[in-house]
Amino acid sequence: MPPGNLTKAALGALVCSTLITGNGHAAGYPERPITIIVSFAAGGATDISTRIVGKYLTQALGQQIVVDNRGGAGGIIGISAAARAKPDGYTLLSTSSVFVVNPSMYKKLPYDPYKDFLPIVEIGASPNVMVTHPTGGINNVADLIALARSKPDLISYGSPGTGTTPQLAAEVLKLRAKINMVHIPFTGGAPAVQAVLSRQIQVMSASLSSVMPQIAGGLLKPIVQTGKERWADLPDVPTMAEAGINDAQSETFQAFFAPAGTPQEIVDRLAKECIAILGQREARDALWTAGLKVTAGGPDALRARVAHEVPMWRDVVEKAGIKAE
Repeated sequence: MPPGNLTKAALGALVCSTLITGNGHAAGYPERPITIIVSFAAGGATDISTRIVGKYLTQALGQQIVVDNRGGAGGIIGISAAARAKPDGYTLLSTSSVFVVNPSMYKKLPYDPYKDFLPIVEIGASPNVMVTHPTGGINNVADLIALARSKPDLISYGSPGTGTTPQLAAEVLKLRAKINMVHIPFTGGAPAVQAVLSRQIQVMSASLSSVMPQIAGGLLKPIVQTGKERWADLPDVPTMAEAGINDAQSETFQAFFAPAGTPQEIVDRLAKECIAILGQREARDALWTAGLKVTAGGPDALRARVAHEVPMWRDVVEKAGIKAE
């Protein structure tokens, strides 16, 4: 064989080998269990939505989905851990709107929402809701405002953490109503719920999906929610606007991300499977029952949401004068 042909053959083999090596991870993916880091404690909205979708994702991918709860610091601990994870598709992030709020709350943040992650899917969103203990004597927003004005600095409210949209919703209420309530941040929705149930705090601001089971069971009393319109399953709970608090609309989204550098083929596969799952009635019903309206936004939609909400929440934080505690 002439030397020129030998060179071409060798070059062709090298290119083929490179292509096989480069796509190797995606071709056989997944070959082992996948860990999803949840940036909040177990039992909260992010955890609940992750476990619902994870159940179906296990079936679709043929590998177990392992939920790793890493709550604390308003979601920063879990998000940062995911940012540092090996970008091979076997460690993903499940988080909420804190992903886009934290950049405005902290001068130094150990992750960049644009550079450190690839969007996979927006699962859904729900309004934030203020809840109290049924026997606590706070039956509506007017009661809460009156109590806060009569006992300045003695009323405390809990949230899933500093920088979460539930915390911002409560801070906006304080700003609009000209009242004071002491913020008690927790590592997630579930610990805050327990604090309300045990009467350690008078009120909790939460994403609806994190407290819907307790509301349905009569354990918590919702007094107002932050959506544009009333929630179908809570027809007697007014919106902020209906309660006389204007310009206080907000919601909390739940989404999956992958560490930057994860092969695009893997991200596309995960997005495709998740969107298919969110199109199934059983999965949608389970999420709705949990208080989450499915949006099923793919990578492009989630990327656009992040790009829109980072500056949007920065404006809210600056105008309200909210600072990380």
